[in-house]
Amino acid sequence: MSDRSADMNPVPASFAAVVLAGDRGAEDPLVKAAGVSCKALVPVAGRPMILRVLDALESAAAIDSCLVCGSSDRLLGKCSELDARIASGKVRWVENQASPSRSAQAALGELPPDRPVLLATADHALLTPQMVDHFCTRAAQSGCDVVAGLAHAEMVAAAFPESRRTVTRLRDGGYCGCNLFALLTPRAGNAVTFWRRVEKQRKHPLRIVKSLGLMAVLRYLLGRLTLEEGLARMSSVMDARAGVVWMPEAEAAVDVDKVEDWVLTEKILCLLNRSD
Repeated sequence: MSDRSADMNPVPASFAAVVLAGDRGAEDPLVKAAGVSCKALVPVAGRPMILRVLDALESAAAIDSCLVCGSSDRLLGKCSELDARIASGKVRWVENQASPSRSAQAALGELPPDRPVLLATADHALLTPQMVDHFCTRAAQSGCDVVAGLAHAEMVAAAFPESRRTVTRLRDGGYCGCNLFALLTPRAGNAVTFWRRVEKQRKHPLRIVKSLGLMAVLRYLLGRLTLEEGLARMSSVMDARAGVVWMPEAEAAVDVDKVEDWVLTEKILCLLNRSD
């Protein structure tokens, strides 16, 4: 787990934040349970998730602008505070596309290619300004083109033993994704292009294996692949140097994708409010 010493220094770059606010539609069990039109509007401790994410981004020193990519039919006109932020220009709006990678590509097309970008999701209800600044500071110092936020699986399991998080297990340990990505250079666009290619091939796993390299996939399946080896392989196939930032908070790995996640985030915020 990383220490916070680097976070004591000024954030070395200003980022534009892109928030992906797509979802699986009105039939999503979470949307139905919450009685809302879109997953981004699911209330956590009484506040829609997307506003919690925008609050964290607005208060973060690393972020100087914000763009939301979502469905105007399902989001606009449903939350007066979100509408007001867009009308005032505090938040820019881009219509989402048919897939997350297409939506990310559309949003990035609205920004200068050399602009450092933080890519986040509207369901990251526990996101804090401290998480954002930690991630952006470390990402900007990494020397990479594209960086992902990760949390050690053991830390997440210890903090939330009742939660079932997706864990990727490598030879040197398990990790959970944190839905935080930094696109730091124009070359990072290659990573989004690769993401689109993988999405197109999701029904053809053998093609994905071919693009990643058979030996790398076999090493992963046999439990022999290390994170460093995986990053090197991804860097090669994407033609963009990939890196990671380890997040020190287990909450960074919790998004609200299912009803059980919703219950968990409510519980976490309740406990945090009590401790305050």
